[in-house]
Amino acid sequence: MGHREDLLEGAKRCLLEKGFVRTTARDIVKESGTNLASIGYHYGSKDSLLAQAYVALVGQTSEAFDSGEAVTSGTEPGSIERFREMWANVIDTMRRPGSIWRLSMEIIVMGDQLPEVRDHLSLAQREAGRGLIPMLMGGREEDVSEKDIDTLGKFLLTLMTGLIAQWTFDPPSAPEADELVEGLRRLIAATEQADKAAK
Repeated sequence: MGHREDLLEGAKRCLLEKGFVRTTARDIVKESGTNLASIGYHYGSKDSLLAQAYVALVGQTSEAFDSGEAVTSGTEPGSIERFREMWANVIDTMRRPGSIWRLSMEIIVMGDQLPEVRDHLSLAQREAGRGLIPMLMGGREEDVSEKDIDTLGKFLLTLMTGLIAQWTFDPPSAPEADELVEGLRRLIAATEQADKAAK
């Protein structure tokens, strides 16, 4: 590996150990075996490097539940069972020791202290929504329309953020996939009943 890759790997280890706020450029240099000048040369700044390291960690974690692996066990795309399976796999990554999702909460709470990290990750939000849609609906990320990203993608991302918050704050009371499914079923039933009453 070259310095660029070494820095990224070192930054990922620092994030998992210390989080965003407590990780210094010197920590990354020590962990990666590189030098301070390499951070600026390859990434522009420490915060930019940390943001890219976080995106890489999310990508690694997402492999545990992406549409090509964990979700496609014969469930119909777009079905309630696919919805349950998708969120069960996501929740499983949240309950693991050392879950990276706590870093998301650090950005939400401490974002003003990390403006460059926050800004970089804000740009990644849209792509995160794009990535969640095929997990539920099937298909490929590159085929997801802009309208789907602005509607279904934002809905799924909002649900994901809420799950991360609950699993970070109070894991014993955080929802399981079956509870999410029951909530969705009740919501669908209520809206169908309201629609019938309105006709």
